[in-house]
Amino acid sequence: MDQQLVERLTCLRRDLHRIPEVDFDLPETLAYVRGVLEPLAARMAARGCRVEVFSPARSAVCAFFDRGTPTATAIRSDMDALPVTERTGRPFASTHAGKMHACGHDGHMAMVLALAEQLEQRFDDLDESVLLVFQPAEETTGGARLIAESGVFERLHVRRIFGFHLWPDLDKGVVASRPGALLAASNETTVTFAGKASHIAKAEQGCDSLEASCRFLTRAYDYIERRRVEEPCLLKFGRMQSGEVRNQISARTVLEGSLRTFSLQMRDSCQADLQVIAHRCAGETGCTTEVAYSAGYPPVVNDVEVFAQAQQALPYLQAIPEPLLISEDFSWYQQHLPGVFLLLGTGTGIPLHADTFDFDEAILERGVETYLRLLGLHCGH
Repeated sequence: MDQQLVERLTCLRRDLHRIPEVDFDLPETLAYVRGVLEPLAARMAARGCRVEVFSPARSAVCAFFDRGTPTATAIRSDMDALPVTERTGRPFASTHAGKMHACGHDGHMAMVLALAEQLEQRFDDLDESVLLVFQPAEETTGGARLIAESGVFERLHVRRIFGFHLWPDLDKGVVASRPGALLAASNETTVTFAGKASHIAKAEQGCDSLEASCRFLTRAYDYIERRRVEEPCLLKFGRMQSGEVRNQISARTVLEGSLRTFSLQMRDSCQADLQVIAHRCAGETGCTTEVAYSAGYPPVVNDVEVFAQAQQALPYLQAIPEPLLISEDFSWYQQHLPGVFLLLGTGTGIPLHADTFDFDEAILERGVETYLRLLGLHCGH
């Protein structure tokens, strides 16, 4: 273990943990990240080395270590936290009421900031330019998309991108991933049935939107269960609103849930078929229906060729046998260039988004080592 590196990672992570911010509203976080990167760039300039710190999109910051090569590799970190009230009781707990780094993004930032400091020391050993990307809004609207659409990857000739997520279900310090589909596409799904209210004693005079929604729910779940034989997918509804009082036929019912798939083809097919099922259930009950889908995150699909390169560089990389139903906006980068997303085990079992989420910062050293190896540099471990 490199004790000095672990101490630095711990310091970075705990500083950032104290100042969680959400969505695009990240003034303190951005100031902290720039406070590490900009002095580093000034030191590098004094040595005659070029490191450009800039913002390619709203609430984002990048550092480009320019080796003058025709291509570059990108490394991504997310910066936003969650609207969660922390209950860890740690001395470095959130100082922002109702906000917490409950998903490990503080650890992601610490790894990439520590990587920047490693690249400062080993700049001359780099065979290729490196772009470090710090993005907002992973937990909300997908800040990655704005960066990917900014043209920064094309301007700097980025040929591939890597990213990490802390993962409680893996043993401490384990690095794992898989080629192809890793994480699911997520599309929030809202199904509305409109009927006609009547007293339940005269139910025949009404059109029962609640009955229509129950028919739809059962048939939709049966349909998804059949489709799962072809390819993993998930549809679940977590919220239903219906009716006014217990003795009145409900005139309006709204179901809110999420559709998860591992390919855009399966997503499109399921969305079309669910529309048909909803209209059939509405017709049977005299109701009308509307099915709406959000433009959610695409699936995280690891490029097979880049994954093979990662396997070669990472002798400790473990395989994940099946794709996971979590979604992640790293997928937007993969719509623009080949990329591989990796998982780093915390070994705690404390779930992501929990108000008690925490981890041992020593695992972050493995993350920095992994990034260095992917860039053709070794830590000496």
